[in-house]
Amino acid sequence: MLLRLIRDYSKPYGPAILAVVVLQLASTIATLYLPSLNARIIDDGVARGDTDFIWRTGALMLVVCLAQVATAIAAVYFGAKAAMAVGRDLRRAVFHKVSGYSAREMGRFGAPSLITRGTNDVQQVQMLVLLGLNFMVATPIMCIGGIIMALREDIGLSWLVWVAVPLLGAVVGFLVWRLMPLFRTMQTKIDRINGVLREQITGIRVVRAFVREPHETKRFAGANKELTDVSLAIGSLFVLMFPSIGMILHISTAAVLWFGGLRVEAGEMEVGALTAFLQYLLQILMAVMMGTFMAMMIPRASVCADRIGEVLDVEPSIREPEAPAAPPANAGVVEFRDVTFAYPGAEAPVLSNISFTARPGQTTAIIGSTGAGKSTLVSLLPRLFDADAGQVLLDGVPVTELSRPEITGRVAMVPQRPYLFSGTIAHNLRFGNPAADEDELWQALAVAQGEDFVRAKQGGLQSRVAQGGTNVSGGQRQRLCIARALVAKPKVYVFDDSFSALDVATDARLRAALKEQTTDAAVIIVAQRVSTITDADQILVMEHGEIVARGTHEELLETSPTYQEIVQSQISAEEVA
Repeated sequence: MLLRLIRDYSKPYGPAILAVVVLQLASTIATLYLPSLNARIIDDGVARGDTDFIWRTGALMLVVCLAQVATAIAAVYFGAKAAMAVGRDLRRAVFHKVSGYSAREMGRFGAPSLITRGTNDVQQVQMLVLLGLNFMVATPIMCIGGIIMALREDIGLSWLVWVAVPLLGAVVGFLVWRLMPLFRTMQTKIDRINGVLREQITGIRVVRAFVREPHETKRFAGANKELTDVSLAIGSLFVLMFPSIGMILHISTAAVLWFGGLRVEAGEMEVGALTAFLQYLLQILMAVMMGTFMAMMIPRASVCADRIGEVLDVEPSIREPEAPAAPPANAGVVEFRDVTFAYPGAEAPVLSNISFTARPGQTTAIIGSTGAGKSTLVSLLPRLFDADAGQVLLDGVPVTELSRPEITGRVAMVPQRPYLFSGTIAHNLRFGNPAADEDELWQALAVAQGEDFVRAKQGGLQSRVAQGGTNVSGGQRQRLCIARALVAKPKVYVFDDSFSALDVATDARLRAALKEQTTDAAVIIVAQRVSTITDADQILVMEHGEIVARGTHEELLETSPTYQEIVQSQISAEEVA
């Protein structure tokens, strides 16, 4: 998976990668050439007292050194540019893939894990690409070229190379083998601590309301300790890695000086050649060390690539039609035909044989006990889920045959949990209609009974909204979300228990204003309060995922025991009638 991701997402940056390869090649060749020049200065210049030779060779070394520095800097620049672009494209791919997920796929992965995969995991792959571009050319050439150049200087010390390099490779290989499962565990622990932290921050009011701070502190401490333990285990292996490499480097240096010194004393080797051989051996081992840095990144990046691949390889259960149907007449007729739906792994369907029609200019209300399937039912219309059986039609065309923009252009939904995005009030209201002017925004706010509190704010429509709308009250958040739906001017309005945070007086004013605003649109309301739906044109009573009764408020009071029970639990039938 790691190789596939790197291959697929680095293709557009072939020229930059080619430049990195050429520059790294030039830099490495220059690096390998420097010890040989140094040896010539010692053996041919210093030993013979040839000052001109020393100056000429020294000048050549300076030029080679400057070329090495210049090419190395350029290689790092182009490598960083390509690596950052690969990371950007990966993040974009993950984002676009996740944005196409249905609620089913979102539930499978979970928000914390998806956030980690789109940020931390992508960063690990990006860093591997960066190190790879910087070291993938230099490391093998430095190793192979260093060995060749060292053998040119003195073949009698070559056995030191054949001992030091495999020994270093064996140490690094063992440590990488131990690191791989730990890195996989580490990413899982990061997911968990992100999930706990996100949950606690989002639910801080509930935590404080029930004085659960000590319990939540312990829960976070547990997740934190698990991550810390894995990190310590990884750190302990890193602690072994660098001293082991250092020890091999120092022993190799001492061995070269010892055995090389004996060869120099015996006249079998010159001092310059010994110096060059030592430098080449160190270059070889440094190349292995650079490979070590790569090897340290590979296990974690491989795990991260697998996790990213899981996200990218999942096919959303809701797919765009290959050939979307021609846009039907924009009337706003909604029809459910024998719709059945079950969540994955559920023992029984949430919805069974649901059939009804909602027409423009009419209000269809849905009421029932908690868990009856009301929110699931209305979620099928904007295709948050797809029905397992039956059809959901919009203006006579199944929603599965319509493109998503076509659906969202006709249907505006105010969810059960109102959500606002960070930005301004105007930015949030224009979410469904970016072209709306300020007059349209104020009109929508007036209908949603939110004009007064928005005008009272110092910035008005330009007032800042915190992420999730946490700097406004629950009722204000609901009214802003209702106004957002009104600004979109759809043909079908879906309100999923969207008036629950409003007081009775505000609720009544909003419904009266809403009725005037939506005279030519179909309105579907999921409600808990009977007072919210008494004037609905049709009321659907749901129980255990089925429609057990339908009719007007007066008709249901006479014919439906379930509806009578709901009414009596809130207010006496005589008061509501």
